[in-house]
Amino acid sequence: MKRALVTGGSGAIGGAICRELARQGLHVVVHAHGRMDAAEALARELLAGGASAEAVSFDVTRHEDSARAIAALLGGGPIQVLVNNAGIHDDALLAAMDEARWHRVIAVTLDGFYNVTRPLVMPMVQTRWGRIVNISSVAALLGNRGQVNYAAAKAGLHGATKALALELASRGITVNAVAPGIIESPGIEQAFPPERIRQLVPAGRAGRPEEVAAAVGFLCSEAAGYISGQVISVNGGMA
Repeated sequence: MKRALVTGGSGAIGGAICRELARQGLHVVVHAHGRMDAAEALARELLAGGASAEAVSFDVTRHEDSARAIAALLGGGPIQVLVNNAGIHDDALLAAMDEARWHRVIAVTLDGFYNVTRPLVMPMVQTRWGRIVNISSVAALLGNRGQVNYAAAKAGLHGATKALALELASRGITVNAVAPGIIESPGIEQAFPPERIRQLVPAGRAGRPEEVAAAVGFLCSEAAGYISGQVISVNGGMA
């Protein structure tokens, strides 16, 4: 059974991705940092449905913490599917953005990518098969007022995706990014009232987490073996 690690797996999109990968028959490692109770609840849900799952907690921004946690996971065998979904918002106009807010967002997305992905690459290479999917955002493609830090972090993830795809293509490993647009989640109506969504999204509605998960699930499948280095938008036609 192939094993998958989904960072930030306790949130709306991360949880949908975990359920999709479990549906495909993978053993799913649900990662969380501040919401371990939610990750454990999701793992129990997957187990109750007959899937194979576990929960793990570590801070992706801390190199040593990540290294210890991943070494423990690799004790059970290679991780052949990795979804780098961990990310945070800490919004402010750039003129009002302090240094801590800038670095916090960059650290979770880009340091997190490095800290989690690097130790998994060589064990994945040794199996000659792997799937890495990085969760980006429409903000990286179009920009978004008040999210210079977030847009910069996610755009950096696009460059990392394309470069790593070149490094690993000959080893049977694909590396792609999925860039969601406005997706249903707790509090979405406060940030994006229905009339605002209709203005921004050609499809006229917010997306569902399951629609993002479907794209991720395909990219993690055998059928997507010739797709690598791509940024796939799931945004109702925004870009």
